[in-house]
Order: sequence, then C-alpha cells, then structure tokens
Amino acid sequence: MDPTSEYDFFISLARNGALSATARELNLTPSAVTKRLTNLESRLGVRLVNRTTRKVSLTNEGEVYLEYIKNIKEQIEEMEAVITKRRSTPRGLLRVNAPLGFGRTYIAPILSEFLSENPAVEIQLMLTDRPMTLPDDSIDVCIRFGQAPDSRVIARKIAPNRRLVCAAPSYLKRYPKPNSPADLAEHNCIIIKQNQQVASAWRFYQNGKEEVIKVKANMVTNDGEIALRWAIDGHGLVMRAEWDLAKYIRQGKLEIVLEDYETPEADIYAVYMERQNQSAKLTRFLDYLQDSFLNSENKERSFW
Repeated sequence: MDPTSEYDFFISLARNGALSATARELNLTPSAVTKRLTNLESRLGVRLVNRTTRKVSLTNEGEVYLEYIKNIKEQIEEMEAVITKRRSTPRGLLRVNAPLGFGRTYIAPILSEFLSENPAVEIQLMLTDRPMTLPDDSIDVCIRFGQAPDSRVIARKIAPNRRLVCAAPSYLKRYPKPNSPADLAEHNCIIIKQNQQVASAWRFYQNGKEEVIKVKANMVTNDGEIALRWAIDGHGLVMRAEWDLAKYIRQGKLEIVLEDYETPEADIYAVYMERQNQSAKLTRFLDYLQDSFLNSENKERSFW
C-alpha cells in the first residue's frame, strides 16, 4: 500500500471510530477495510485498535502511530505547498526597502534584472537611511546589514559581509599606517552617524579578545557614500562594509588597514514577516537575490 494512502486510511479509521463508517467514507467494502487494517497491523507487528462489534478504539501503539502519521502528513502538505508556490508565476506588487547607498548600487540593478525575467511583478523600491521596522503594511521585505533584533520576523541571510577599515593612499603617505587599533589614537577618522547615534566606538577582535577604540574625527555624516568620498579625498580612515568598499579597493582609491584584526560582521539579510504563506513573488525574489550575490561575490571580493 502507498504510505500516504495508508496514513489517510488510518486517520479516517481513527476519526470515524468504526469500520463501517470508514468503509463508507473511503468508498470501500467493510471486508476491504478489515483487510487493510489487518495487513497494516501485521506489517507493524502490533495491534493498533481494539475492535468491538460496532466500533474500534485506538491502543497505546495506535495513538502513537496516529500522532506520527498526522505530523508526516502535515509536513508533506507543507512541502507540496512550498514547491507549488515556487513553480507558480510571480505576480503582483513587491515592495522592497533597502539602505540608501547599498540600495542604489546593488539592490536597484538586481530588481531591474528580476523584473525583466518576471514581467508580471510590479516593483516599489524605497531607500532609507535606516531599516524600516516590520511589521509595516507598506513593505514586503527589508534588506539590512545584520540580523533583525525582533524574533517575530524572518531574517534570511543573503550574503556574507564584513566591516573593514580603509584609507586613501594619499592619506597613508602623510600618516603612518596603523598596525594596531591603539594606533588609531594618532589618526583622524571619518564617522558615520547611524540611527541618530554617532558611531565613534570602533570594535576589533583578535585571538578571542575584543578591543574597543573611541576614535577621534573632524568629519561626521549620516551618509555612507559621503563618508567614502571624504576618505577617497584623503581626509582620514573610514570603517565601512566590504561590499561598499570593493570597487574602490580594486581601483586603488582605498587601501585596507588593520587586516590582522576582525571587525563586527555586517552580513546582508532579507527580513520579512511571512513564513508559511510566502507569496510566489517574494519567494522567487529572495532566491534571485541570493543567487545574484552568490554569483557576484567572487567579483566583488576579488581584491582579497
């Protein structure tokens, strides 16, 4: 007997509590129902039900078997729903939120390519200087650095990402290259103001130890692109995510310093509310987004 058919048979038997009622529901003869039950118990080597003239009741083994096959059925149905949605045509409005600079450089081009392959989808891209908070009726998915602190949302990792400290060659000609975080006390740093907070405490890790350095700066901005431009112009050191720095490092406009030290991770996540009922457009976009970053990862990190 097909396992799923066997599961349906026993679930029906447990629900009806009688061989005759089960026979009517499954459009079988009573003798066929009895034979199915006998074959099932024989295969498992245990008695699953106690029989009386008019009804059946589950044994302890029958209760355990029923619990397990219900869970298996639910998992099968969930799997089929996910696969069906992945195969279905994505359509409708997809609303995406992303950081300003990162959204312009990476997310907007990916959305353009995604729309070319999925013309039934409509796109709204909203770029903000800070992640929008979910749940939000105006957003389907939010692209952010680092996992969301709210356990009610789903955070899917899209690509690895680290923060790096860099400076322009012109700056490093005027000032000695720092060899340790403590050397930053002798340098000017460019600070990015995030969420109304000035991030002047830079964190470094080496051999399991954390070192927090309060850097000094004469230039502060809430725009990462402006901070990079100031660093390229030779005004000081800047700490930014490697995806933002990659092209400037390849072009020789910035150089990495303190390479022997680790900095806080800034992995790229797609954050959204849906789990069981993900729409086809969101499922397809998340897969497309992850594949796009995976395919471009070696190019963007080729300066290693």
